[in-house]
Amino acid sequence: MCAVQGYGQILFINQQSGGNVVQDFGFPEHSLSTFATLLTLCAGTMFLVWLGELITENGIGNGISVLIFGGIVARLPSLIPNISTESILGVIAILAFALALIFLVVFFQEATRRVPVQYARSAFRGGRMYRQQGQSHIPLRVNMAGMIPLIFAFSIMILPATFASYFTNSGGWVEAIADFFVNNFQGGRGGSGTGPYWLLLFVLVVAFTFFYTMVQYQQQQIAKNLQKQGAFIPGIRPGPPTEAYLLRVVTRITWAGALFLGFVAILPFFVGLATDVQALTISSTGFLIVVAVVLDTMKQLEAQLLMRNYEGFIR
Repeated sequence: MCAVQGYGQILFINQQSGGNVVQDFGFPEHSLSTFATLLTLCAGTMFLVWLGELITENGIGNGISVLIFGGIVARLPSLIPNISTESILGVIAILAFALALIFLVVFFQEATRRVPVQYARSAFRGGRMYRQQGQSHIPLRVNMAGMIPLIFAFSIMILPATFASYFTNSGGWVEAIADFFVNNFQGGRGGSGTGPYWLLLFVLVVAFTFFYTMVQYQQQQIAKNLQKQGAFIPGIRPGPPTEAYLLRVVTRITWAGALFLGFVAILPFFVGLATDVQALTISSTGFLIVVAVVLDTMKQLEAQLLMRNYEGFIR
């Protein structure tokens, strides 16, 4: 899988740069150099995966996410020289959009719908058994899918322009269709692309959000687990009625998460129209990764501090 994806990625990079990034690449003319390049990519990828696992085992936070976080943050200083080429108002507008996006990401990442749950428990008092009622809640996250829908959508949106580029010199109606996709779907995370590209991207992000959320929800089997534990939602019968109620709640809150992710995906397009700033671009996926990693790391640090306090109290 790594070799196949690496081969497609190099073809895409060479196409965008005119073949100057990786020379002597392709089968069967340059089989040996192509194999060496793919082997290097796979070895570097597996080395990073190994480093990520070490960070996860011996550090704080998800190792792979921390490495991606470091790569995104490391690119930020390279944008500083571009500030001199833009107007002051445009730079201020970009910073304002960035702060607003960070606020929205934090808000939707932490937003949950608490479904109340009651459960019965037994207690012995004076040789008799008493039934007591306890209360709790099920936290259903508004954005269960995280950044996965964005990654899926961006990956799929690369394909039309890539395949169409092979037919740009075919002639006739085939060339006309190919030119349409090449001219209108050469988008990306940096904010390029035309209206049709961003419209289709918004639809794909919303669709993938629902798909991934429903897959995750079905795997959790919340209604069945509640019934096994003797718990129930007030006013809802256990079993299929509980499952239908939870599915209805998840569907409603997923609309908010899906529209939010779709808005985050197309935000670079509107930022470019509003500010006319091209040197400084906002990566929606990058913002989600950075904010999510920071929030996850903070939670794990708080958990570690809490565990230390408990150990000191027990001793």
